[in-house]
Amino acid sequence: MNKYELAVVLSVKLEDEERAAAIEKVKEVITRFGGTVTSVDEWGKKRLAYEIQKMKEAYYYFIHFDAEATCPAEVEKRVRIMEPVIRYLCVKEEA
Repeated sequence: MNKYELAVVLSVKLEDEERAAAIEKVKEVITRFGGTVTSVDEWGKKRLAYEIQKMKEAYYYFIHFDAEATCPAEVEKRVRIMEPVIRYLCVKEEA
């Protein structure tokens, strides 16, 4: 099992319930492909380095999980097409 960190940037236009639902959906995708979510860090609303889809701010989440090497590719494939997600990045954490 490897340790991974998934950074998810959600649209600032979402309500609290919609953001919570989007993060739950990402967590479900991780568990569906054999991953185990260890923690979710919510950084809240932050200013973007550059404008994305005419937005200057977005909500940042960092999801830490343990999974086999095939899981991150499947998770990225599903997260890429989610409507509220404007950016994402999955990296392997060093041991």
